[in-house]
Amino acid sequence: MREMLWFDSAKVLIGGEWVAPASGDTLPVEDPSTGSEIGAIARGTSADMDAAVAAAEAALAGDWGRMTAAERGRVLSRIGRMVLERADDLARIEATDVGKPLKQARADALALARYMEFYGGAADKVMGETIPYLDGYTVYTLREPHGVTGHIVPWNYPMQIIGRSVGAALAMGNACVLKPAEEASLSALAFAAIATEAGLPPGALNVVPGLGEEAGAALSGHPGVRHLSFTGSVAVGSLVQVAAARNIVPVTLELGGKSPQVVFADADLDAALPFLVNAGIQNAGQTCSAASRILVERSRYDQVVDHMAARYQALKAGPAMADLDVGPLISARQKAVVESYLALAGDLRVAARGEVIADAPAGGHYVAPALLADVGASHRLAQEEIFGPAQVVIPFDDEDEAVAIANGTDYGLVAGIWTENGARQMRMVKRIRAGQVFINNYGAGGGVELPFGGVGKSGHGREKGFEALYGFSVLKTVAARHG
Repeated sequence: MREMLWFDSAKVLIGGEWVAPASGDTLPVEDPSTGSEIGAIARGTSADMDAAVAAAEAALAGDWGRMTAAERGRVLSRIGRMVLERADDLARIEATDVGKPLKQARADALALARYMEFYGGAADKVMGETIPYLDGYTVYTLREPHGVTGHIVPWNYPMQIIGRSVGAALAMGNACVLKPAEEASLSALAFAAIATEAGLPPGALNVVPGLGEEAGAALSGHPGVRHLSFTGSVAVGSLVQVAAARNIVPVTLELGGKSPQVVFADADLDAALPFLVNAGIQNAGQTCSAASRILVERSRYDQVVDHMAARYQALKAGPAMADLDVGPLISARQKAVVESYLALAGDLRVAARGEVIADAPAGGHYVAPALLADVGASHRLAQEEIFGPAQVVIPFDDEDEAVAIANGTDYGLVAGIWTENGARQMRMVKRIRAGQVFINNYGAGGGVELPFGGVGKSGHGREKGFEALYGFSVLKTVAARHG
């Protein structure tokens, strides 16, 4: 791994300088494909977070804060170009660190570049408005940065989530403190090194890896942070929100999901089937928006299960660099969680299992993909987020039942609707409780322009697109009386 890196992964980035963490301690970096230790990252603590927030405040008072929106946009666009130039390097780093197949990691690197391009172009296009009011008044609104923003990024999609979170915050003129997940910090550090090289002013982006209960907690509760963005589990998101509430700080939360794809009898199965499977097993199912529930109208239920089973039987899991369908899970702990869920299947029909290739390293955290059929809508496997390569298939009889099942969990992140009936499409869009709904597709290729977020225990606030820029800004109303 060390030969891939052009930065010291055991240091933190504060005020444009790579320095040792105040603790002097490091945390091991594990390769999920082999289970072996391949490096180290800094173990940041509250002292490092204090320094990072102070550096961000200095940046706002200095060169970064004095930049015009157009100048900020040029910096972000330059970062995007450099990310494209290093996309292969970034992909290898993230594939090794997270365990995802190399082709998926490369897609994430390209998405990171696209976020920088999008927000670079959008930086000078966030407008206020004038408001008709009383005679003798001119009233208008301004959008201004919060100030210092905190970003707690998970291990499953570090590059993509940095792009949509940090990219939007920087475009609005905030200064960022980023805490990557301890399980996968390398691509965050690599991005920070690229951003520094691209000319991002010192302190505009600070990166402090470390444990959630140490570095993450220090950032969540820091009195100098004016907005927090968190992506991760419901349990930790709740803690982050409580910590932020003590300082009356707004929080954007993107949490878990149990997203349905609803397949009606008139669906084009040839078009649907690749989406039905791929949206569930991408990144070994370790995706908040994974389509983990497949709801199928009963008249075509057996046909859909059979076709999905055929695809599952062909799935292969193996090391990230083998670039197969599915990589390892992030850790032994996550593997144990997924296996404990699969053990709940009991008498349920296991319609198909993929396979772990014979020469996969013995220490890797592999789970063969599993397709479970005839699952009751209230079963734990249909209610709880497994976060592994497993999908459940559930029959329904009519539109009302489909809606009840689709909305019948605590989550509401994404949904897919498969039907050729235009009226039904519109009815389902209005009735399904989710932050994103896709008709005859799922995910729309990522779509950096498409606002993303959930309802219920999937969180609140929106990332991606212009909505993220609004979330990373404060609206100020100006009322001028002039007679």
